[in-house]
Amino acid sequence: MQRSERSDNHHNNHSDSDSDVRPARAADIPVNDLRSALARLATVPGQLLETDREVDPHAELAGVYKRIGAGGTVQRPTRLGPAMIFNTIKGYPESRVLVGLMASRERVARLLDTTPTALTQRMGDAVRHAIAPVTVERDRAPCQEVVYRATDADFDLRKLIPAPTNTESDAGPFLCLGLVLGSDTETGHADVTIHRLCVQGRDELSIFFAPGRHIDAFRQKAEARGEALPVSINMGLDPAIHIGACFEAPTTPLGFDELSIAGGLRGKPVELVDCVSIGQKSIARAEIVIEGEILPNVRVVEDQNTGTGHAMPEFPGYNGPANPSLPVIKVKAVTMRRGAIMQTLVGPGEEHTSLAGIPTEASIYNAVEAAMPGFLRQVYAHTAGGGKLLAVLQVNKRSAYDDGRARQAAIIALGVYSELKHIILVDTDVDPFDTDDVMWAMTTRYQGDTSTMFLPKINGHVLDPSQTPAFNPALPARGVTCKTVFDCTAPFHMREEFERAQFKEVDPRPFAPHLFPEEDDHV
Repeated sequence: MQRSERSDNHHNNHSDSDSDVRPARAADIPVNDLRSALARLATVPGQLLETDREVDPHAELAGVYKRIGAGGTVQRPTRLGPAMIFNTIKGYPESRVLVGLMASRERVARLLDTTPTALTQRMGDAVRHAIAPVTVERDRAPCQEVVYRATDADFDLRKLIPAPTNTESDAGPFLCLGLVLGSDTETGHADVTIHRLCVQGRDELSIFFAPGRHIDAFRQKAEARGEALPVSINMGLDPAIHIGACFEAPTTPLGFDELSIAGGLRGKPVELVDCVSIGQKSIARAEIVIEGEILPNVRVVEDQNTGTGHAMPEFPGYNGPANPSLPVIKVKAVTMRRGAIMQTLVGPGEEHTSLAGIPTEASIYNAVEAAMPGFLRQVYAHTAGGGKLLAVLQVNKRSAYDDGRARQAAIIALGVYSELKHIILVDTDVDPFDTDDVMWAMTTRYQGDTSTMFLPKINGHVLDPSQTPAFNPALPARGVTCKTVFDCTAPFHMREEFERAQFKEVDPRPFAPHLFPEEDDHV
């Protein structure tokens, strides 16, 4: 395959980047791209695993990581584990694949310079102090060190990028962490979103849009004029970019550039660069960028090459159905860093909870804090809902009036994040991140007939198979649901009856020092 390479040599390549850096403390390494994120993780025992054993990207790679670190709503056995780099990919001798970078709340906290319980507030602060991206010259953009053009006779996405299939029934290879960057060609407003992208041919991808996505609105406007929509697909990124991109309206309304949230997280702007083949920007420090155009009035069957009827495993833990009519991206070029790392995820795993859930938490926290300062202590977008469908809200009741405010907080949360289905309310003595503690509160502070709020026939999420008229004939369409609030807080006037047994506070370390090793200062 023909390729062009820049002659500049001031960017790190595969041999001198992430693997060889081993400083003493993770916090000493600033993160501005994927490689510096990996360098930081490499200093923390148990957070990053590399293997040279050959792996097949078709089903095997995801099957391995399902057992090592996927977690989430993946069928058991699975577990939380390290991020993993596969250095030897069958059929792709020059490629490496990373999976699970964000498949742990602890790992995300280390990468975003905070602690697991403070991630919500850190993300909320980044929204309030967003910094807009900037454009740099091409000689400052590592993502364009190597360029492949679709006009080359031997260009073939299927041979160039080791896009994995998660299961043997997938519609095809998927780019599972491809961040699509598109712009409204009339207003110039930009948006970034992660979408389901299936490799359909040598220079074609299909793209699935869930209802209400902003880039789809840009596409529809362009299509109405008979025009293609130029987009870049950015892979292998600073995790601040991926997580910041997963905020949704109304927190980030149409016209809000989510890249500015990553800027707020890092305290400096994300760097963009002009694409080499289309009138669009790409993320300058990405590992791999696909440049292309969403064609007007062209549709394709998602599983046209396999006929399985399935797309890929989605965040609720089920196979998403193959879509019979999806827009097509015509690829114009692929640009890469030297020694590029392909980044992917296991669809229903804990990584989705981090990507979708932490922005969900921040959106809810900011909205409730604005309405009721100091009332909401913590939010956890639970992994059982893939970070989207289930949230636990910890509230601080100080009067009988607050019994009603707890439920009001739940209503605000449902308004802020439309895809939420269930909310569990707990008191400040319950750890919202500990499912056993939450279930204890539900068992001892909840009565189904008096502690439940039902809000029927509200828009939810199309990928939840229970949100269909076939499951509940009262529902008018797929993606409409009954939303439920489980009030597992103690009534304020009975608070003394619900006081937990109080044990003496004792330092256990002298009795069992091996169980309490000193924590690494990662902040």
